[in-house]
Amino acid sequence: MAEAENVNQAAAEAERPEEPSPGSVPPGLTISRVTLLDTMVDTFLQKLVAAGSFQRFSDCYKRFYQLQPEMTQRVYDTFITQLQASVREEISEIKKEGNLEAVLNSLDEIVEEGKGSKGPAWRPSGIPEKDVCSAMAPYFLQQRDTLRRHVQRQEAKNQELASAVLAGRRLVEELQLQVQARQQAWQALHRERRELAAVLREPE
Repeated sequence: MAEAENVNQAAAEAERPEEPSPGSVPPGLTISRVTLLDTMVDTFLQKLVAAGSFQRFSDCYKRFYQLQPEMTQRVYDTFITQLQASVREEISEIKKEGNLEAVLNSLDEIVEEGKGSKGPAWRPSGIPEKDVCSAMAPYFLQQRDTLRRHVQRQEAKNQELASAVLAGRRLVEELQLQVQARQQAWQALHRERRELAAVLREPE
């Protein structure tokens, strides 16, 4: 029974791809956070399988194990395999839903960019108001500049629209004057025709 358990653990370790542990990494070499997360999952599964060993499993189903030891071994192997697959699938779903790989890679990039910085790193002063202001002030100043640019563009558009409205009003006034002039000319012509008709109807 102990030999079967050792065989199962050796087979499981042989099937699992080797991941570098944080302690075995040479100094100066950085491991990505995605690799560390995968290593943590593998370590968790190793400890989970170790905690749920075949010895404990067979102790829980002692009567069944005494009657069918080989069947018990197959049930245990199937259970462990499905358990590992289920955990890995759940972790993969969490990675996809939270976009963890992209987030962790971006954190690695931020850390790498910070390594080249020669200036002093920011540290909290111990005064929350001051720390919040120092952290948020650049953001608010940037937002203020952005809003100012939007306001300037909007004011320029409003000025253009106002100029267009004034030009339209002047055009309307000119058209009104032209209409009045033509109306007056038509009325004058109409009076002349009436006067001419009246003259033509007068007896000699």
